[in-house]
Amino acid sequence: MKIIVNIARVLVGCLFIFSGLVKAIDPLGLAYKMQEFFEVWAASGYLKGMMDLLYDQALLFSVLMIALEVLLGVALLLGWRLKPVSWFLLALTLFFTFLTSYVLFSGKIRACGCFGDCIPLTPVQTFTKDLVLLLLVLIILLFGRYITPLFSPKVNGWLVMGSLLAVAGLQWYVLRHLPVVDCLPFRSGNNILELRKMPKDAVPDKYDYVFVYSKNGEKKEFRVNALPDSTWVFVERKQTLVQKGKNNIPLINDFILKTQDGTDTTEAILNTPGTYYLLFIKDFPGAKAWRATTGYMQRRDKGIPHFIVTAQPALMDSLFRKEKDRVNVAIVSCDGVAIKTAARANPAVYKMNGPVIVNKWSWADFDQIK
Repeated sequence: MKIIVNIARVLVGCLFIFSGLVKAIDPLGLAYKMQEFFEVWAASGYLKGMMDLLYDQALLFSVLMIALEVLLGVALLLGWRLKPVSWFLLALTLFFTFLTSYVLFSGKIRACGCFGDCIPLTPVQTFTKDLVLLLLVLIILLFGRYITPLFSPKVNGWLVMGSLLAVAGLQWYVLRHLPVVDCLPFRSGNNILELRKMPKDAVPDKYDYVFVYSKNGEKKEFRVNALPDSTWVFVERKQTLVQKGKNNIPLINDFILKTQDGTDTTEAILNTPGTYYLLFIKDFPGAKAWRATTGYMQRRDKGIPHFIVTAQPALMDSLFRKEKDRVNVAIVSCDGVAIKTAARANPAVYKMNGPVIVNKWSWADFDQIK
């Protein structure tokens, strides 16, 4: 039994550390996933006031959750304070199992984000993983007496605290700059226009259509190959999903740039020849980030086109009016969710060459842009 328990110890400890670190390189990604859950639950009528409050604090919960995962994983491997650590592992695993089961059986959320964007798993895979993890945690909780601490309590305690400081520092760095490992479709080197296209191996969804017509107060349904004559009046068309397609969503499917009169200008901007820059500002970022932004705009190369991409075009229009009066600055609108995916810092700058992302910087690194 001792061998089994220690195998479980290593597997669970390593999994928690890995899961935490994968999300620590992009804590905003977990925060956005949490907000997705809170939005869905609020829309379903579950404690709407509390869900709205939790939505606003999602980033704090994300940072704490990631740190807790790493701390528990390290503590388990070291054998530090095993009893409370085991109970915390059980509680967290039960919580994860609840979330993955909700994703799987409700169908309201596409994925749980258990391993961030770097390792996407299907709902079935994540739910199965959590069931296995739950079994391993129960083994540890029931037979923890077979686990021996690696070092003295003092040394183990210092190592646990050191791991906590390390993961906190990593998250602080990433939130101030950009993810140290970029697993999103907008990473440097990618062609945005190509990733907006449907994958070559896409299998479209298959639908069955029924047409409803009326005549003399009577409504009747007809198949597409047996439509009625012109004496019937069309009422509506119904469609039913017959077979779900596969790989039929582009990696970038909601990145649309519009002028202030609502014209879609995505293709025109991304086909700009040569070098140009996209400055993403979802909303007003705060005084420090704003100073960095205005400083960058003042010293930028005025001969290179700049496009300000924002979810609040009217506000940015007023803030950048003086800059707009100069050459090569335009403001375009984009959905806030799309901007959150494209720019993990607010603001952020992309250096572009046509539709290809050459480089990207957070506001904290604007002084490095050349």
